Amino acid sequence: MTMITSDTLAAPRHDGHSGFLAEIRSFWRQFFARAFDPYRPELHYMRGPGPACRAKQMAISPQVQVMLTEIRAAKAQRASASL
Repeated sequence: MTMITSDTLAAPRHDGHSGFLAEIRSFWRQFFARAFDPYRPELHYMRGPGPACRAKQMAISPQVQVMLTEIRAAKAQRASASL
């Protein structure tokens, strides 16, 4: 998502409307540049655990795996009881 911020306006020029029109033009130019920026970082974030995480979990000793299974089951039981 693109965030649009507004900066404070520069001091008005003494030559009349040209400074005001330049500010408006500058605002819209910045607005369109930010609003239609093709860079979308959320598309590049990794979603969920990958193969390295799975390999690490498989390397855990069987006793620890049993304990983790019991803890997950107890959490699931608590969650279903609270609903």
